Amino acid sequence: MRGLDLFTEFSMKAGEKLEPKNIKIDDTTLRDGEQTAGVVFANDEKIYIAKMLDRIGVHQIEAGIPTMGGDEKEAIKAIASLNLNCSILGWNRAVVSDIDDSVECGVDAVAISISSSDIHIEHKLRKSREWVLESVRTAVDHAKKYKLYVSVNAEDASRSDMEFLLQFARTAKDTGADRMRYCDTLGILDPFETFMRVKTIKDIVGIDIEMHTHNDFGMAIANAIAGIKAGATYVNTTINGLGERAGNASFEEFVMALKYLENVDMDIDTKLFRDLAEYVANASGRFLPTWKPIVGANLFVYESEIRATTTLKDPKTFELFGPEDVGLERKIIIGKSSGINTLTHKLKELGCKIGEKEAAELAEIIREKSLLLKRALFDSEIIEAYNSFAGVQSAKTASGKKGGK
Repeated sequence: MRGLDLFTEFSMKAGEKLEPKNIKIDDTTLRDGEQTAGVVFANDEKIYIAKMLDRIGVHQIEAGIPTMGGDEKEAIKAIASLNLNCSILGWNRAVVSDIDDSVECGVDAVAISISSSDIHIEHKLRKSREWVLESVRTAVDHAKKYKLYVSVNAEDASRSDMEFLLQFARTAKDTGADRMRYCDTLGILDPFETFMRVKTIKDIVGIDIEMHTHNDFGMAIANAIAGIKAGATYVNTTINGLGERAGNASFEEFVMALKYLENVDMDIDTKLFRDLAEYVANASGRFLPTWKPIVGANLFVYESEIRATTTLKDPKTFELFGPEDVGLERKIIIGKSSGINTLTHKLKELGCKIGEKEAAELAEIIREKSLLLKRALFDSEIIEAYNSFAGVQSAKTASGKKGGK
């Protein structure tokens, strides 16, 4: 019966309406995104990305790790001095000197990160649970002396003992932390467990919670939303889902999932999504897959005759939102799955006219060519096929007339 009770509780809570004003995005493209193996952003790129994130409407930017010094520190200082509308946060270990470096950069918020799982405490930190809690107290107390907004990050929270995690959260809150970041560091949770674990912390401790979800099993967005449904108020995201291993929760996917699946409009300028995604892809040296959700080039590209013709008549048949909503364009391509209507439409776009009977014949020719090439045809190849076909038809007509004489 307990399982049924949990299911009922989850269903009731998950069905509650989410309020946009209660959900905020802390984008970590410039910190965790740059921690993608092999990725390095130049300082001018970091500044441009920060400006774009602010323009698009994020609430907080995790600008980097001040204690790294050098160019990293200079970039964070430059971003903090831009007087953006959003909050600027620096990432720190639970070390006093780290926080001092953040203060020097002029940020208004800090993330204080430390492991909360026993496997990390034993093998990474080589310390004790008590040492972890004391480190949290000391670091938060020091940060609060500077009147900073403080997030305490529970690294590897998903593998942490729940009793200790509650103690960790309570310690952070009692010392003055503004929120706790729940880190699914290895991306091992599913939405149901995420919901129950986050709700337990929220109900028992009452601290604001931020979701930091990784995508190792493809559940970063689902887990982020589950956390929000359980009462979390912040979500860590990255542009294009950049991040270590399989990456983090994708900013553009999270925003659009909330808007169209949960009816929560966060007043984010989604029309800039594709431009920002392309910029980050180029700056990071990580190509943008054509099949990428929300901003992938293939999202509004149609070849299948049935889907293409239906979409041309009424886009809502196969689209929850329009291409213009995310900075893309709708395109019809011609290939193996194309038919008379899509070919006629495409030829019209290219300035060519064709009758229905001729279109049927040309469609067969194009399908054969597509099979041979194992891809759809380029516009130039379609025009070439059309001109060749038209030339043959003209020759036949001329020959027929000549024979008739």
